[in-house]
Amino acid sequence: MQPRHTVFIARSLDGYIAGKNGELDWLEMVPNPDGDDMGYGALIERIDAIVMGRTTYETVLGFGGEWPYPKPVFVLSRSLQSIPEQLEGKVQLLAGSPTELIATLHACGHYRLYIDGGTTIQQFLAADLIDELIVTTLPILLGGGFLLFSKLEKPLAWEHVGTEVFLGQLVQSHYRRKHDSK
Repeated sequence: MQPRHTVFIARSLDGYIAGKNGELDWLEMVPNPDGDDMGYGALIERIDAIVMGRTTYETVLGFGGEWPYPKPVFVLSRSLQSIPEQLEGKVQLLAGSPTELIATLHACGHYRLYIDGGTTIQQFLAADLIDELIVTTLPILLGGGFLLFSKLEKPLAWEHVGTEVFLGQLVQSHYRRKHDSK
């Protein structure tokens, strides 16, 4: 099976994925009366597992309620020692470089991965381990917070797959990694 590592995330017009204090309330600024998932359900159907950083994991836990992921979740953390009992069998803690993590997950049969969380995405991009970006831009300028992208040692070229507008305001662009054919 061909590995594919996908980012599916929302950001502000100025490139932030969370506000200055980690706020996410701005993600609900555009009413969604019909509950359009904007392709999230289709993404979940085609992946094997989710890889997220500790901060994203703790944010999701803070929402309360049922665990929202139907696929195995691997949380990258050097500081967490355990997960809540109710998440056993659903969440596993891992540590290591992105390359080591990918090798471990591929060895376990997880080839199609959804990569989530700001620092985690940045680390996987820096290691050139992201194959697909699906980024939804919301019409708001946050003026600060946590950026989606950070500095890279070398440019990474992408091929535009398509763009869709949801709810008349949310612009979702889909890109695939374009590798040199040298």
